[in-house]
Amino acid sequence: MTTEIQLSRKLTSQLLHLAQISPDAEVCGLVSAKNNVPIQCYPIENVAEQPQTHFTLNPKQQITAMKQMRENGEELFAIYHSHPSAPACPSTLDLESATYPDALHFIISLNTKGILELRAFHITNQSATEVRIVLSHT
Repeated sequence: MTTEIQLSRKLTSQLLHLAQISPDAEVCGLVSAKNNVPIQCYPIENVAEQPQTHFTLNPKQQITAMKQMRENGEELFAIYHSHPSAPACPSTLDLESATYPDALHFIISLNTKGILELRAFHITNQSATEVRIVLSHT
């Protein structure tokens, strides 16, 4: 299991920006990779009944994003979502609803005294293990 990943500053900034422009509702989407290097973000509409505290990927947009990844020779690397008013840790619901054991889960928190926080986790069997994020210059 991976204990550390490299994330480009560009992709990191994009994920943080998406969370920032939606301070009252969770944002969500997919991150693709080529050769296990994360390269692209696919924002997907959150269709949860309570988007302030939950996320549900829009199924049609998720299918479209997965299709685009395949066409671009990319694979699913991570599922991301934000926590507008909670720490960047998986909630009980996040642990229970994780369905892609091979994908990482990126959680962006807006709750840290005005500082955005991005953390990554492996979630399997309702258990989370943090993965260190190292920013790369590419």
